[in-house]
This record gives sequence, structure tokens and C-alpha cells, in this order.
Amino acid sequence: MRNRVRELRKRKGLTQEQLAEVIGVSRQTINAIEKEKFDPSLPTAFKMSKLFDRPIEDFFLFDDIE
Repeated sequence: MRNRVRELRKRKGLTQEQLAEVIGVSRQTINAIEKEKFDPSLPTAFKMSKLFDRPIEDFFLFDDIE
């Protein structure tokens, strides 16, 4: 799944470590999400949504399978 997590994290002035601490995951998890190698759990996505003050659809972009 494509995403804009890195962009939004940097706009907030957060490091991967800081974002990870705020939402309760590891820095490695944030790195994997940003590299689009791992899709976050729904609770993690909701925590990011609240932190970034944006709906999930604004930063996680789902490509429909045809």
C-alpha cells in the first residue's frame, strides 16, 4: 500500500523514533511502513490519523486490484 507517512512525519518535525514512541511501535516498524514494506495495523493507522489530524485515506493510498 502506498503512503505519505514520511512526508507527514517530516512536516510535523518528528524523527522516526519520535513517531514510533508517540504511537507505540518500534522505529523499525515506522521505517518499514515508510518504505511500503509493511502495512500498519488498523489501531496504528488510527493513531497516525489522530496525530497527523487527517483521515486515514489522506496518507494511506489503496490501489484497487482489478
